[in-house]
Amino acid sequence: MSVNKEVKRITVHTLQEMKNRGEKIAMLTAYDYSMATIVDEAGMDIILVGDSASNVMAGHETTLPITLDQMIYHASAVVRAAKRALVIVDLPFGTYQGNSKEALNSAIRIMKESGAHGVKIEGGVEIAESVSRILTAGIPVMGHLGLTPQSIYKFGTYTVRAKEATEAQKLREDALKLQELGCFGIVLEKIPATLAKEVSESLQIPTIGIGAGQYCDGQVLVIHDMLGINKGFKPRFLRQYANLSDVMSGAIKNYVSDVKAKDFPNESEQY
Repeated sequence: MSVNKEVKRITVHTLQEMKNRGEKIAMLTAYDYSMATIVDEAGMDIILVGDSASNVMAGHETTLPITLDQMIYHASAVVRAAKRALVIVDLPFGTYQGNSKEALNSAIRIMKESGAHGVKIEGGVEIAESVSRILTAGIPVMGHLGLTPQSIYKFGTYTVRAKEATEAQKLREDALKLQELGCFGIVLEKIPATLAKEVSESLQIPTIGIGAGQYCDGQVLVIHDMLGINKGFKPRFLRQYANLSDVMSGAIKNYVSDVKAKDFPNESEQY
């Protein structure tokens, strides 16, 4: 029997057991109560309240504009829905870089005000002090290496990271450093599958891939992408499991035409 089915609530300990037993970890984003209820009931292991809310919920071009207050708002809604999944929340841009005291305060606010179970933070050795400080407060931390969207203006592109030897070596070292500091897992985003395999095998803690191939200990996608609500975003790593954009658009058009044709509401739909 899988570890996943044996537990009432997924914890960081459950995830470690899953890695040890070779059971893959399923992770998906959610940003509101209704969607998170569906995701949780479908058997998700981890729900990520991603700063991708900046893009898919608020329409920003990057993840940078979203605030800590907005992340707490989204996280609170998701926590109210999640009966079983572990809920992890992104620390947004500007709430942890370069100031470990601010990082700790940001993480504490997320935990206290949303009821989430841990935070995710982008970067390697350069954010070691912030990671350490958050962990000293007993808050679980998930790392994030490879393509780190909060640094998009530094990269200048969303192409695959760590293809060059020096960057690949830094990623290996960063992953080991995050494990040594006490992170419970690491997201690996948009890196070569061979490197992700090597890093996953070198670590005792689980890795979660997005565009990092099949050898990670788990996978994560943005829910709006995998359900086909976002029509324009189709990178190679995305498998679209539904085409909700067309389904929703069709339903809405039918509603509009029924209202215009005086067909809705009919006699059986009124009091």
